[in-house]
Amino acid sequence: MIKKMISQNQLVVNARRMWPYVKPFWFRAALGVFLTIPVGGLDAAVAMFMKPFMDKVMVDKQPNFSALIPFLIIGFTVVQGILQYSSNYLNTWVANKITIGVKRKLYAKLLSMDSSYMDANNSGTILYRYSNDAETASNGLVENTKKFLSKTFSSIALAGVMIYNSWQLAVIAIAVLGLFFYPIVFVRKKMKEIVKKSVVNLSSVMTIYNETFAGNKTVRSFTLEDEFSQRFHKATDTTFTLAMKMVKSTNWLSPLMHVIMSVGIGLVIGFGSHLIVSGRITSGNFVAFITALMMLYTPLKGVGNNFVAIQNSFLAIDRIFEILDLQPNLKDAKNAQELKEVKKGIFFENVHFEYVKGREVLHDINLEIPVGSTVALVGNSGGGKTTVSALIPRLYDVSQGAVKIDDTPITQLSQKSLRQKIAMVFQDNFLFSGTIRENILLGNPHATEQDMWNALRKACLEDFVKELSNGLDTEIGERGLLLSGGQKQRLAIARAFIKDAPIVILDEATSALDNKSERVVQEALDNLMKNRTVIVIAHRLSTIQNATKIAVINDGKIVEEGTHTQLLEKGGAYAALYTMQFKDKEDK
Repeated sequence: MIKKMISQNQLVVNARRMWPYVKPFWFRAALGVFLTIPVGGLDAAVAMFMKPFMDKVMVDKQPNFSALIPFLIIGFTVVQGILQYSSNYLNTWVANKITIGVKRKLYAKLLSMDSSYMDANNSGTILYRYSNDAETASNGLVENTKKFLSKTFSSIALAGVMIYNSWQLAVIAIAVLGLFFYPIVFVRKKMKEIVKKSVVNLSSVMTIYNETFAGNKTVRSFTLEDEFSQRFHKATDTTFTLAMKMVKSTNWLSPLMHVIMSVGIGLVIGFGSHLIVSGRITSGNFVAFITALMMLYTPLKGVGNNFVAIQNSFLAIDRIFEILDLQPNLKDAKNAQELKEVKKGIFFENVHFEYVKGREVLHDINLEIPVGSTVALVGNSGGGKTTVSALIPRLYDVSQGAVKIDDTPITQLSQKSLRQKIAMVFQDNFLFSGTIRENILLGNPHATEQDMWNALRKACLEDFVKELSNGLDTEIGERGLLLSGGQKQRLAIARAFIKDAPIVILDEATSALDNKSERVVQEALDNLMKNRTVIVIAHRLSTIQNATKIAVINDGKIVEEGTHTQLLEKGGAYAALYTMQFKDKEDK
């Protein structure tokens, strides 16, 4: 029967791939499954007792049986109930353990994926496919396996009862039973298409929720309530349409099963009447047969709904292994070296880069960043400054050329050791929900209390934290919601301080701040930059006048390099930027 519902090949492949997640709990899983055998088999006991009840009590009027059989039926049902409870408990325990295992594997895969993968997927897709699919697959797999085995053993036992009471009627009943599963083969392909579209749509719904929460201030300040309401209505309309398509494609199965079942029962009653009249079976045989037949047929009336659940489960498993089969674009070399220290500096050699194939954003970049120096990247917006900085910790790989630390291409270094030597402070730093202490310790989990206070002092945040009633254990809210812009930046700087990395990348770390906050944050940054190799991406040129070297990047190319004084004297692109900013200040 199962071969009609899902191909044998798919069943074997999915079972084999899910086995590592079941293996640690195989004993409980096996026990839960084993208990389904008597749970299903005991269905036949009730039907079997109908023959002696009918023949001995209803026909022969024997009082002993009339008193005994009800107690036997109740006794068997109580045993069946206990076994069913035990089986449900074990199967639920196993299902949740499998779900946790799958979710952990998926999360590990998510952590291994590189920035280009995150760029290509929205938050809704990540949430749905890395979380919901695990629950659908694991719970559905265990629950439907339990149901399938229970009904299989129940069907075998009930078929035995039918054959025992009348093999002629059993042939009719089982022949009709085969018709139950034939229509299902037409449903699966259509279902797969609808489920695929549903996953995409539900992911977009989750994205809307996430963006509404994360961007609530923007939504309100731009009065976007109507816009987002329309987006949500459109997405939920699509959800409704797909749901109705699923109903249209699958729910005809259950009514069809009713018709097929009525045909089977009609044929059995018609031929059974003939067998009773001819004396080939007794009334008890017939009643027991009909009872077994009804118990066998009745669950199959809902086979359409069960099939949808089974298919959802197996399609979720397929989607899970699609993810687990993904390989990150960035991988450590086979014999990757550990970066111990930076002796000479960072070197870009003929670097080309493209986010999307065929659309190059960096063109032949050559840049030297000597150890201990401060190199500033300036230029027009979208010119490629941030992209250059993102290539140093190898968040992306270059298309051509090489980025080297000392004489070693960073592709030959382990990603972990490379990034441990780099601290980054962004324009919009991501702070995690939790306390100030927890966010600082992300830079160095082994830091002492003294280390944390030193980092806060150098980040010009010590006084603020000391004034808080809970000090380091103050909750900052999701993404640092309870802190001001300047406080967020200084906390991020403290996190960078405590990492104590020899290379620091500052990506427009003060551009979003007011003048007062900028002065405090700039003081913290000056402390962070001491005795380190620093790459500064700057919008405000006044903050990088003392840089060892300034590189002007326009339209993906380095158009000029030099010190602040040299570039002003040259009168080129940097001088034009500087003059424009200076003029803006005069106008104000």
